[in-house]
This record gives sequence, structure tokens and C-alpha cells, in this order.
Amino acid sequence: MMGGRGSSTGVSDHGIPYGREYHSLLTVGNIKFIVQLDNRGLSSKAKKDSITTPMETMTKNRVYVTLSVEGDPKSISYYDKNNKRKKQIDINQSHHGISPHTHHGYYHNEYDSPKGCAHLTSKEKAMVDRVTKIWEERKNDVWTRWKALTISAELG
Repeated sequence: MMGGRGSSTGVSDHGIPYGREYHSLLTVGNIKFIVQLDNRGLSSKAKKDSITTPMETMTKNRVYVTLSVEGDPKSISYYDKNNKRKKQIDINQSHHGISPHTHHGYYHNEYDSPKGCAHLTSKEKAMVDRVTKIWEERKNDVWTRWKALTISAELG
């Protein structure tokens, strides 16, 4: 498990101890597929809109793919030389009619145009295609194991 700010001690704004906010399901190269945990640390959050990407990481050049509660890639986040979030691609959410789209900044879109987002570059489109291909090839096995673990944990 990992914390949203790359930390293993402390408590998040949501009252979740760092190190228990996200769980890694799959790592391929520098790409890590993760789910956000609920306040019990058992399963991904129930509300789609409340899922967030990690703000920081402890691994240089890490790319996180945050999965939705349905097990689909929701966003791809990138980090700067100080391991702080610098860019987020929202894959399945429209922003001013643009989907997918990119936000630039640590908090979310402080470096974007007044529109609040940008169209994907060709490199970003290639990353979305890569992430989609990896996940399509591995989702059935990985997501089935994850759901079995969360159901088992919730049953006690």
C-alpha cells in the first residue's frame, strides 16, 4: 500500500493514514496501476467522482494509472523531478467537451489555460493507448484477484 503524498507516516485530509490510501495491483516498467482505498483500507471508494490520483511519489519517473471502481483506467498521472504531481490525463471524464484531456499542475490545473485543461499531445495519446493495451491484456486476471481479496476482507 502507499500514501497519496508518497509518505508512510501521517494522516491524509480524509483521515486515512498515509500508506493506506492506495493499493498497487500491477506494475509494468515504470507504470503502476493502482486503486484508491476507502477509509477502512479495504476496497476502492464507492463514489466515482471522489477518486483522486496520488499527489506525490517516492519513485522517480513513476507513472500511475488510477483505476475506477469498475476497474477501468480513470486517469494517468506524471511526476516532476521532486516527485510531485505535474500532469494528469483524465481518460474517461469530459471537461468542457474535451475527453480525454490533460490538466497541468500539482493541485490540478493551475498551469492550464483559462479553459482549465488541454487536448492530449501525440505522446499523451500514445501513453493512453499503451495503458489501455496493457490493462486490456491483464485486467481479467488482476481485477478478478483484487475483487476476490476485497470481498474476502469485507466478509471478515
